[in-house]
Amino acid sequence: MATTTTTTPEIKPVESKPKAAPVTLTPRAIAKVKDIMAQQNPVPTGLRVGVVGGGCSGFSYSMQFENASGLMDKVFDMEGLKVYVDSTSVTYLNGCIVDYVETLEGAGFKFENPNVKSTCGCGSSFNV
Repeated sequence: MATTTTTTPEIKPVESKPKAAPVTLTPRAIAKVKDIMAQQNPVPTGLRVGVVGGGCSGFSYSMQFENASGLMDKVFDMEGLKVYVDSTSVTYLNGCIVDYVETLEGAGFKFENPNVKSTCGCGSSFNV
């Protein structure tokens, strides 16, 4: 009499890696955003980074505080800072780095975006 044995394959759980954010904020930018957020009343839950139509070259960057994510938002954690990016802006911001710079001319957030083909003369809008 032959004996048969059956083995059940071991099922390993699929490790879900967090998706890489399309935009990266430098540690200096994150620190500045957190500093500004702490001064708000009530304190917002995160920062929305996006691209909006307009400006002399077609698009411009948008940064604003948010209290909740929208239906089509991707949410990323950057050193404890929630960053919301809408699904349309993801494409335009892919690979973008946001830094906070202080110079003699002034201080502000600087976007370095590899997708930009041209910018306007004033530097506040771009074309992809």
